[in-house]
Amino acid sequence: MKFNIVIHKDPESDYGVTVPDLPGCFSAGSSVEEALCMAKEAIELHLDGMMRDGEAIPSAIPVERHRRNPLYRDGMWAVVEVNDYNPS
Repeated sequence: MKFNIVIHKDPESDYGVTVPDLPGCFSAGSSVEEALCMAKEAIELHLDGMMRDGEAIPSAIPVERHRRNPLYRDGMWAVVEVNDYNPS
């Protein structure tokens, strides 16, 4: 599964990560590389929690629609891939 993420960097902070298709899924890292790694871990944990709670995994929204959202205006976009998620 692939998830679009948006990375923000304020001058005196780490890189913050938001996963628009998974409300409430956030992460951060001290470098872009670490932010990407931590985003993958956050997505996997978020999906695990959703599955354990019996929630449906939301469908991906095209990145073009997310880019129109003013919350993500100054962000850098990336894609994080996680293994297809099957309930255990």
